[in-house]
Order: sequence, then structure tokens, then C-alpha cells
Amino acid sequence: MSSLPSAPADPFPVRVFGGPTALFEYGGLRFLTDPTFDAPGDYTRPDGRFLTKTAPSSGAPADLGPVDVVLLSHDEHPDNLDISGRALLADVPLTLTTPGGGQRLGNGARGLADWESVELDRPGGGTITVTGVPAVHGPGPREEVEPVTGQVVGFVLTGQDLPTVYVSGDNASLDAVKEIAERFGPIDTALLFAGAPRFPELFDNQLIVLDSSRAAEAAHLLGARRVVPVHYDSWAHFTEGRDELAASFTAVGLADRLDWGR
Repeated sequence: MSSLPSAPADPFPVRVFGGPTALFEYGGLRFLTDPTFDAPGDYTRPDGRFLTKTAPSSGAPADLGPVDVVLLSHDEHPDNLDISGRALLADVPLTLTTPGGGQRLGNGARGLADWESVELDRPGGGTITVTGVPAVHGPGPREEVEPVTGQVVGFVLTGQDLPTVYVSGDNASLDAVKEIAERFGPIDTALLFAGAPRFPELFDNQLIVLDSSRAAEAAHLLGARRVVPVHYDSWAHFTEGRDELAASFTAVGLADRLDWGR
């Protein structure tokens, strides 16, 4: 692992709120991932299954300040977009999400297909390019997974004189990560969704998002200079947390890349 680029000396800050939700400023715009701020409790998925939130977020929507863009990996699961998160979207100028989500949400939401890009104007001049990238919310080919768990999209952010940022969304596929690395690597900052969520009734209890060891492998594939883990706490269906992530990154010599965003 010693061939990876060195970690950046002064990366932009990322604030992690718990679950998949993180806030960062990039190129003068403020981005929020998968907004989830509801209180602990049971929440119902569209398929009737309950998801149990076990811990509150470390902040509230009122703490965010202005948000320019929401990067929403998918809108159909309450652990990625909850009641308060949906309400928040009404006050955000642009939500980027899946093609299906763009149709369902309306109100400033835009869907991005694989490798489709949108240009955003920076306040000080110039642009940020946000590219939708593949994500597979379960094991196996997308055409088999999406009918069960739905569409998911990841994002890559680039701009002149700006670091390259990858937001994985609920992705379990290292093949997708390899494709992204080939087009955009090395990645300066990767927000990797992890937590090893599993359900006995889905895909024979196989992973539907990266576990800790696969997150470390993804970091290596991406040549990531910094990894901000998200989507590993605050929900009962996450089977691995911070300790497992730290151990997996340490085992492959990448502990210095971790930034917990607190």
C-alpha cells in the first residue's frame, strides 16, 4: 500500500452528522449528503420492512446554515432520506439524485444517469462538475439488484484547482469502484458509505453496502488520499462500526487516511 499518494496536508473540512449525512464546502458551494435528522425510532420502508434508528444525529437542520446542493444517493429508504430530510429539500436550490428519484421528488431535483454530468457555477467564478457514477445496492449484477433495493447513484466532484471528491452512496460493488478509479483516480477525498448492512431476507444475508474490509480495499483502488467514512452508525441494520473500520484500515496500512469528520 505504500505506493498510494500521500495524504493532503490541509483538506477541506467535512462534518459528519451520523448515518449517511455529511456537510462540506467545496469550491465555494455547500454540499449535503443523504439528509437524515429524525429522532431514534422505527421507520417503515416502502416494502413494509422496519428500519430502526438507534441514535440521534449530532446536529439538526437548523444547524446547517445554507445548503446549495444535496447529493442524494437514493430517496426510497428512510435511512438515506427521512421525514426531516425531505422537508429540508424544499429549501435547497438543487438536489442531485437517481433518475427515478428526480422524477419522484420534483421541486428542484435532478436525476443523473451513470457518467452524466452537471456544471455548477462557483460564487467566485469558474464551475464545479458533478458526475453521477455507478452504485449497486447489493451483491451481483445491477439488473438483479435494482428490482429489490432500487436505483442508487454515487457522485464525483471535480473543478479547476480543486481536489477530486467521490461520494459513494449505498454501493456494495468493488467493480463499480474500479470503473470510477479508472476514470477519476486518484481521489483526494472519498466519502465511503460502509457499515456492512445485511438483512436475512435480502440476498441470503449478503452485503448490500461495503463492509469495513471492502471499504479499505475501495480506498486502495481509488488511490484515496483521505477517506471520510459515513453510513456506519445510528441504525440497527449496520453490522460493523467505527472499530471495525479502524481495524480494517490499520490492517492494510491506511489508518492515516481516515478522517472521522467530527
